[in-house]
Amino acid sequence: MATNSTGRERRRHKVTFPNTSGQMLAGILETPASSPRGYALFSPCFTCGKDVLAAARIARRLSELGIATLRLDFTGLGDSEGEFSETNFSTNVEDLRCAASFLRDEFQPADLLVGHSLGGAAVLAAAQDIPEAKAIVTIAAPADPEHVLKQFSCALDAIEEHGQAEVELSGRPFVIQKHFVEDVASIEEDYIHRLGRPLLIYHSPVDQVVSIDEAADIYNRALHPKSFISLDDADHLLTRREDAIYVADTLAAWAEPYLSQQTNRSE
Repeated sequence: MATNSTGRERRRHKVTFPNTSGQMLAGILETPASSPRGYALFSPCFTCGKDVLAAARIARRLSELGIATLRLDFTGLGDSEGEFSETNFSTNVEDLRCAASFLRDEFQPADLLVGHSLGGAAVLAAAQDIPEAKAIVTIAAPADPEHVLKQFSCALDAIEEHGQAEVELSGRPFVIQKHFVEDVASIEEDYIHRLGRPLLIYHSPVDQVVSIDEAADIYNRALHPKSFISLDDADHLLTRREDAIYVADTLAAWAEPYLSQQTNRSE
């Protein structure tokens, strides 16, 4: 158990659960010491794991604010089993569905789906199969998963010719196979329009990885209710602690009406 600067206690649980292939995925569930106001599922950025600064800081702060939050390692990353080169956007979406099923079976259904960067696109796509989620949140997310190809555009010809190529992402080498490129190009674009739930979009106008134009595209495709919060001068990975805390604080305040609805129904 840990205590934050306000004196509020939280608990940290290491969890595992299977993906659709039976490989074990790893996650960390941050919970408040008292009964949670709700549960959130956090989807990290592309090639990021559950321990990346933004995911860890946002999840911890949400738990301090009473929202239990599960952050996971996608297949082939961090402490999860499997090979990253065998994964793609669609397998990430499937991993989120498995995480939601784990929460549903072992704790409580996810009230909020939160995704950072490509993880934001993943929660938008996964939402249709996680009907219990009352609201969706994206942080620095692209409107279409195909946008991620810009991060290794110089290797696309080699991937097409040889079936795969090693690329450097965030200073680490990863093997990207042709099926990954084909998968993101095949994703239909209408899932944002069909969300059917409140949507909150965070984005920085100075994001150098995913343009703020992507946030505008998501906003325009989504139906109301929808909201946008600017992250001002934050970088794409929210490397400054204050930016991650700001996201968590405003997210918890925005989500309060939807979590209150749940509390009222259970009383």
